[in-house]
Amino acid sequence: MGAYGSRGADQAALAVTAGEPAGIGPDITIAAWRRRRELALPPFYVVADAAFLERRAGELGTAVPLAVVEPEDAAGVFATALPVVDLAMPVTSAPGRPDASSAPAAIAAIRRAVADVMAGRATAIVTNPIAKNVLYRSGFPEPGHTEFLARLVHESSGRECRPVMMLWSPELAVVPVTIHLPLADVPKCLDEALIVETARIVAADLMQRFGIARPRLAIAGLNPHAGEDGALGREDGAIVAPAVARLNAEGIAAKGPLPADTMFHAAARASYDAALCMYHDQALIPIKTLAFDHAVNVTLGLPFVRTSPDHGTAFDIAGTGRADISSLVAALALARRLAVREPVAA
Repeated sequence: MGAYGSRGADQAALAVTAGEPAGIGPDITIAAWRRRRELALPPFYVVADAAFLERRAGELGTAVPLAVVEPEDAAGVFATALPVVDLAMPVTSAPGRPDASSAPAAIAAIRRAVADVMAGRATAIVTNPIAKNVLYRSGFPEPGHTEFLARLVHESSGRECRPVMMLWSPELAVVPVTIHLPLADVPKCLDEALIVETARIVAADLMQRFGIARPRLAIAGLNPHAGEDGALGREDGAIVAPAVARLNAEGIAAKGPLPADTMFHAAARASYDAALCMYHDQALIPIKTLAFDHAVNVTLGLPFVRTSPDHGTAFDIAGTGRADISSLVAALALARRLAVREPVAA
């Protein structure tokens, strides 16, 4: 938690947001708590409308004891009841059917979780999936979770931070340098400074959070064959290669630009701790192929730990009990490990 908060990570619970109420976030949170002993889960509390969670448990055919608590008391009741920090904000959405209560509840949960972790009442944040289109219809101004988290940090502390999305699994860690852009716009938005700034943040968090003394970064080329010496595009020579040179001059172990089609087999992955990719699918296709059910979304560059399951709201199966909890379980375990600074092999 850096300088924020006074309670140790071994005393406070994780703050878990329920996410989009009409999605599977409430379902997998309830299911994870029910298997807390079997999976040796760290203590957590849910930021949600308690009455809504009780109703969803009933819809799932699951009897779950709930305890409305303050964050400081969550760890003490976790063994016998699912701790809930009640938003006192009625939620009326049904599984698979978001309504006017959905966006305000999702936003309020994120706000409360950030306030708790910044004050030291929670050890880290785990966010369940939100539905961006639902938030946008309510007037939500941010592109997504990570940008909203950065704004909340600034509002509460005056601190500017640039969040970076990393998808992590034991098999592979990837960072998309550009994220939600049309592919045609990527070359226009990609520049040397963006690659260098992103890599600095990744290297710093791999050292400070993951316990890797000297992180090794593999930097993908933008074009096929990393540009083939300019025959297949000039961006790799003009943008990516100078960025890699700057990083090495700063003492950051970086190699590239590398052809993306040979970066992700087992022997190649053993040579680096994280791969920086130039666009969304270049990063997400390999990790979702290797670790579809247990990859974790980790936000780097924040003054606290934030993880999230690497999947969406899955409206089509919400309320059915069929949602897979694997990614949430991995997100909970990783958040705890990062918060207590337990070395994590990337």
